[in-house]
Amino acid sequence: MSTNEPRKAGRHFLQIPGPTPVPDRVLRAMNSQILDHRGPTFQKLALRVLEKVKTVFKTTSHVVIFPASGTGAWEAALVNTLNPGDKVLMFETGQFATLWNAMAKRLGLVTDFIPSDWRTGVDPQKIEEKLREDKGHAIKAVCIVHHETSGGLLTDVAAIRKVMDEAGHPALLLVDTVSGLGSADLRHDEWGIDVTVAGSQKGLMLPPGLAFTAISAKALKAAETAKQPKGYWAWDDMINANKSGFFPYTPATGLLYGLDVAVDLMHEEGLDNIFARHHRWGVATRACVKHWGLENLSRDERYHSPVMTAVLMPDGKGADAFRKLVLETFDMSLGAGLNKVADKVFRIGHLGDSNDLTIMGALSGVEMALELAGIKHNKGGVQVAMASIAAAHQQPVRAAAE
Repeated sequence: MSTNEPRKAGRHFLQIPGPTPVPDRVLRAMNSQILDHRGPTFQKLALRVLEKVKTVFKTTSHVVIFPASGTGAWEAALVNTLNPGDKVLMFETGQFATLWNAMAKRLGLVTDFIPSDWRTGVDPQKIEEKLREDKGHAIKAVCIVHHETSGGLLTDVAAIRKVMDEAGHPALLLVDTVSGLGSADLRHDEWGIDVTVAGSQKGLMLPPGLAFTAISAKALKAAETAKQPKGYWAWDDMINANKSGFFPYTPATGLLYGLDVAVDLMHEEGLDNIFARHHRWGVATRACVKHWGLENLSRDERYHSPVMTAVLMPDGKGADAFRKLVLETFDMSLGAGLNKVADKVFRIGHLGDSNDLTIMGALSGVEMALELAGIKHNKGGVQVAMASIAAAHQQPVRAAAE
């Protein structure tokens, strides 16, 4: 399609916290002729994908795949395990925890939403206090966000499970890792998660369109008596059809082609190596932001994100105007601030199919834009990030030498 806009050379820098750039091998896999989703070729693909995706969730249990966004997986988690009027405990980590809370209320659930200022992850102590107060076990589920994309906050899920166990509370543990899966370690079985909610467009390096729920035996048991109305989101229909390699309705065949290859790519690199590079980028980006003299929205090191960094704008400057300058000048998209932090932060995504040089290019673009926007900052943040990444690569070399 022709436009009057001049061509911009090179690739667009997509540095939002998702959707993320899609690897060429995944794009090629999805560029395939449509399959008969009731035929034997699709059956083989589905059986293969349904089994291999479990390795990313680190589970041996069922992973149900819906044609939907992560929001659909939120709803599936709630309607398959809970009854109208059930009480759920949630924590206000940011926009996505807030939206999940709003959904729960719409579904007729009673929510105890622990307030926060969007600058910390889930506090295990506050969860424990609520559970110990709940002598009658009215709380049926604890719903937390593993990685809160609105503020760049990573919660220690294992710590939440630990306090639940120590309190002796039988509530289900429901975890949203839409932006965490594939970028930060997530262990569905080992951490005792009952429902893990995820989406395709972040660490899995796919386009939007697939929603996942990994389901524990305890959650499946709860589903037997859950009376929330459900049709599209019903686990039993999905699981029964999946046993033979099919779906109860038309699946997203092209995305399943892509998922098949995306999981292979992740294992070719190694999950631990993926988590290490995301951690490396998070450390380098925060060091850069600190040198600039700007403030990270995540104020507690315990909750710092390897996935993205939310940067507070100084002196009342508008973040949206700054993002517009970055886009128009350097052809780079940064994430917008949401809800309470709208126009107050810009978000630098450092996740998915990227490498060290991609991240350095992104930080260079931000530093140049700070100069162009006349925003007071200390120059040389990019050099600090370069030194951080170089040092991270030297560590294993030194260890091997010793």
